[in-house]
Amino acid sequence: MSSSTAVKSRKPFALAMLVVLIWFLITGVFGPLFGKLTSVQENNNSSFLPKGAEATQASELIQTFSGKDSFNFPALVLFDGGATPEKLQAINSHLDAVGELSLAGTSAKISDYLAPGQKISAFPSEDGQAILANVPLDGNAISKILPNDEPVLPAIVEALREDLGPLAKANGLTSYVTGPGGLLGDLFGAFGSIDSTLLLTTLGVVALILIVVYRSPILWIIPLLSALFALSTAGGIVYLLAKNNIIDVDGQSQGILSVLVIGAATDYALLLIARYREELHLHESRFDAMRAAYKGVWEPILASGSTVAISLLVLLFSQLTNTAGLGPIGAIGIVCSVITILTLLPALLLVFGRWIFWPRRPKFDGDDHVLSGVWSKVGNGIGRNPRKAWVITGIVLLALAFTSPTLKADGIGTVDTFTTNPESVVGQKLLLKHFPGGEGDPTQIVVSVDKLDAVAAAVKNAPGVTSVEPLLDGFAIPGGPVPEIKIVNNKAILNVTLNKAPDSVEAANDIPEIRTLAHKADPTSLVGGTSAVYFDVRTANDRDNKTIIPIILLVITIILGLLLRSILSAALLLGTVVLSYFATLGVCALVFNHVFGFAGGDTSFPLFAFIFLVALGIDYNIFLMTRVREESIKLGTRQGVIKGLTVTGAVITSAGIVLAATFAVLGLIPLVPLAQLGFAVAFGVLLDTIIVRSILVPALVHEIGPKIWWPSSLKK
Repeated sequence: MSSSTAVKSRKPFALAMLVVLIWFLITGVFGPLFGKLTSVQENNNSSFLPKGAEATQASELIQTFSGKDSFNFPALVLFDGGATPEKLQAINSHLDAVGELSLAGTSAKISDYLAPGQKISAFPSEDGQAILANVPLDGNAISKILPNDEPVLPAIVEALREDLGPLAKANGLTSYVTGPGGLLGDLFGAFGSIDSTLLLTTLGVVALILIVVYRSPILWIIPLLSALFALSTAGGIVYLLAKNNIIDVDGQSQGILSVLVIGAATDYALLLIARYREELHLHESRFDAMRAAYKGVWEPILASGSTVAISLLVLLFSQLTNTAGLGPIGAIGIVCSVITILTLLPALLLVFGRWIFWPRRPKFDGDDHVLSGVWSKVGNGIGRNPRKAWVITGIVLLALAFTSPTLKADGIGTVDTFTTNPESVVGQKLLLKHFPGGEGDPTQIVVSVDKLDAVAAAVKNAPGVTSVEPLLDGFAIPGGPVPEIKIVNNKAILNVTLNKAPDSVEAANDIPEIRTLAHKADPTSLVGGTSAVYFDVRTANDRDNKTIIPIILLVITIILGLLLRSILSAALLLGTVVLSYFATLGVCALVFNHVFGFAGGDTSFPLFAFIFLVALGIDYNIFLMTRVREESIKLGTRQGVIKGLTVTGAVITSAGIVLAATFAVLGLIPLVPLAQLGFAVAFGVLLDTIIVRSILVPALVHEIGPKIWWPSSLKK
């Protein structure tokens, strides 16, 4: 290197070092905060409902009956194996001291989180084969964290299991902590692996793929390190926003954040590094090569990130706060990914120089090596017979899409949410054998006092109802007088016990008829409780699917049109990705129904699958078509699409494999909704990368020719 060249390189080298230093400082601030993200999770369905939902309005009134801003959230303990008077007495005597159990080695006790005015009690089943204990927790208190920054509910469930298990065994019984408290506690436990197992596995999978792609023992560290910096920064920002109640975070959104940032950041890194390697063959100075590479990739990376981020922000229109919360959480992750890859990654590559590619170090030889190999053959094959290529792939995708209506996504009960069989699920299934499904967690109807009897008579014969009892002002003592009906502000509560598990799809299906009958008898009545919450969540999800998806389609179309300066190409790309989406849903229907045997799918699944498949899937078409447009200016459209496919084929396919692998890791979390989303995105991204972007789109562009750029001047 000449002295003049060395002098010219000092300034950009110093700038690169400064950028790296700044990013280390940023990560030093936000990294520790990311580690606390689990402590601000909200995983209770009732807390996600919009203010206008009937279950929300009912909950607000029900809280006034306790005299405090709280509501009853029961953890049920089933003792299976016989219900003799001696066993019942032993259990009730023991339950008197349960409130004094400490939680997770801290000073906190179960009594700190019990619903006010409620009593822990046990009663036998009618068949005499089981005993059910109700531990009435304060629904607001359980969302808090312990002094050790761990969530309260899993600690309560664990303490109950450790304490009551030996009691049950001593009396020849088997105990199961279940009901809403037990199920949600196990749900927290399932999400607990997000910040450890999920993240480490994702990083391991991506590292392995990058090593294979680059065939270098060193280079893979650079993009993975950049992705980690993006994730720690995004996670720290999300923690601060959640801590200050600006956004809501649940276990699902935290898990999605991790895989989304690592997958997207690695994808953008692959595109930049591939173009940089290409330019290193054409420029002696690595700084000149980076300038040329940066010029070629900043626009598609920015457009891609903008498409995904804006699509995610459209989720803010959701009526559910957890779905709306995923919007800014995901958008923050994508923005951090784009900024990191466009700043930190180039700086790191410039600091380390060409040797970082060892042993395949690119030389300044003018060799346009990417124009040979497998993708050259694929491109030339499509160029020889484009119509055959797009007709065959189009027919295959349409055939798969026709099976999409068979996908079951009308809701899934908590029992069916787990892919494993935790204690709460086993207990819930056994509970249904001995007690009505809603025992201990009834549907609650807030009614005017003068309409109490009328509403009770109206709903008594509603589908699924086994009993209707008013809420009493105190506890009934055997042999003593029956307490009066509790009345607050001229309102009373009817506890309606259903014959189904309260958090099941079947119980939610009974709510509309119960509401219809209750409203006829008392137009001011409000139906709430767990089953009503599930029904209102399902209704809100259905509304979101119909409202948000069209908005996202419009946003993506506008971004594509502006990027490619073409209406026709934007419509074509969007159409192919939507076709790929429905084909993926068709495959999901076949796999979920007939291979995995899932009981159903969450009502939010179509929307989440659409967000990630369409928004992320369009990325690869953006990467391809921006390069095709660049080459079309030089070579013409038909030759440009062949070269564009040839030079981007390997890197885009590698990016698709990385993204598919990261989302597939969601299957490690033993929850059906995340397993379904992970499979859908993984399969859909591979389908889009290998079939749509590699064959269908290039074949259609080649067939249409220059008109694809209408109305820009390139159409001529």
